[in-house]
Amino acid sequence: MRALALILLLAGCASEGGLFAVYRDTDAPISSKAVFEPERYVGTWYEVARYPVPFEAGCVGVTAEYGLRDDGLLSVLNICRNPDGSEKSRIEGTAEIVGPGRLKVRFDSVPFVAADYWVLWTDDGYRTAVVGAPNGRSGWILNRDPVIPQDRLNAARDILRFNGYDLSRLMEVAQ
Repeated sequence: MRALALILLLAGCASEGGLFAVYRDTDAPISSKAVFEPERYVGTWYEVARYPVPFEAGCVGVTAEYGLRDDGLLSVLNICRNPDGSEKSRIEGTAEIVGPGRLKVRFDSVPFVAADYWVLWTDDGYRTAVVGAPNGRSGWILNRDPVIPQDRLNAARDILRFNGYDLSRLMEVAQ
């Protein structure tokens, strides 16, 4: 019975937006932000667009908050909300800077797993950011305010396209 449940779970995760969905051409080069300033990246970000991932299914009003820690890591707090604005879930963890714009993120409730989280671009003012993963299984457009100006949204979409992402699968997130 457990084996059948595991097979059904994995089959469900392999569907659109599932655990194994890939949103970018992994043969295309991908690059992170060469001059990344963690102290400017900390603070609250609003998720304005994302590629479907199972852990954010049904989420709106998603925020990510980063902080500097004394041990050199960044603290991470992601909050997902229901359509009525109530909190649906939250997850806390840490991010280790492993290269310019390249982070390894670990969440407290998911032991033994570290995810590649690359900051692909920020505007000069660190008001808008594009984040992705080399394996193409995730990607986000983040903004300091819930509403993103059209010019920065266009620039963020161009960055995703340049890094091999399929823009037709990008979904806007209600704030």
